[in-house]
Amino acid sequence: MKGKFGYLLAIGIIVVLVLAIGGTIWGTYNSLVTKSQAIDGQWAQVETQYQRRYDLVPNLVNSVKGIMAQEQKVFSDISNARTRYGQATTTNEKAVAGSELEITLGRLLVIMENYPQLRSIEAVTNFMDELAGTENRISIERRRYNELVRDYNTAIKTFPRNMLAGMFGFTSRDYFMSVSGADKAPKVEF
Repeated sequence: MKGKFGYLLAIGIIVVLVLAIGGTIWGTYNSLVTKSQAIDGQWAQVETQYQRRYDLVPNLVNSVKGIMAQEQKVFSDISNARTRYGQATTTNEKAVAGSELEITLGRLLVIMENYPQLRSIEAVTNFMDELAGTENRISIERRRYNELVRDYNTAIKTFPRNMLAGMFGFTSRDYFMSVSGADKAPKVEF
């Protein structure tokens, strides 16, 4: 009787260990999938704000264009940046195109500061407020995206998840990075 009890105890311990290990693997896998999906969802939020800006810019450009014919280059650059964003297909291409549009819009804002009479035009002022709000939203969504990427990358690189992440094909994700030169104020010359 004693031998049979020991045998059942050993089987019970093995079953508990298998269930504990299986549960840990299952939980880790699901956690990594959840984090990966959160990153994808947050990038969609960034793209939503890019799209908002993309849709808002033509209205702003058309309002200002009637007043500032001499600055066609800036408007052409904005149009080209919008086109590049519209043609971008990957996350990195969209991030680069979005940053290029942001730099070009910065040049437009400098021009607006040099022509204070434009700010008195109600439509331009309203569009400028909308654009500033959109830029703030983009900044917030990018920050949230980078926070999720950081959490995910940390999760797949820490022990013991790093072993399971490698087994299941989870790889690190790229942070949103601004394009080269985005840290410099735009220079406008007349």
